[in-house]
Amino acid sequence: MTAASTTPTRSRRHTVIDSPYGPLTLVATDGVLAGLYMTDQRHRPPEETFGEPDPGPFAEVIRQLDAYFAGELREFTLPLHLDGTPFQRTVWAQLQRIPYGETRSYGELAEILGKPGASRAVGLANGKNPVGIIVPCHRVIGASGSLTGYGGGLDRKQQLLAFENGTQDTVQALF
Repeated sequence: MTAASTTPTRSRRHTVIDSPYGPLTLVATDGVLAGLYMTDQRHRPPEETFGEPDPGPFAEVIRQLDAYFAGELREFTLPLHLDGTPFQRTVWAQLQRIPYGETRSYGELAEILGKPGASRAVGLANGKNPVGIIVPCHRVIGASGSLTGYGGGLDRKQQLLAFENGTQDTVQALF
């Protein structure tokens, strides 16, 4: 006889919305945003892990994303369910502290985290961010100011930074 599992089953739901940067797949775990994925995104989980299609859990997420893309919102105030290692979650929390329109280098983030030699580890954690745009990994750049890797593609990173800096007159769809 097998004992019943005491691990609760997590409910996963998803929906796809349009954005100026192409379709965005939103994923919720137990009704809380756990993923925001762009098309052709590096480290995008398999679609079968997204759960059933259901726009229900995403009304506030969509409202805030719409306000952000309209230039009316600079800081997201959403509950997030971020699955990752303790170090990854620490990096992702620090990403959320980078103000709208500003950037930080991987090395600067490593220094802030008290791990000055960990810029590569910060970069790897940044690349695994499951909630792009809202957890603004696009605001992290190379030490020289160069636009280094971005899971959504360097074109999108450049467009997001230009949008936030006000150097882009209008957000134009890339895809």
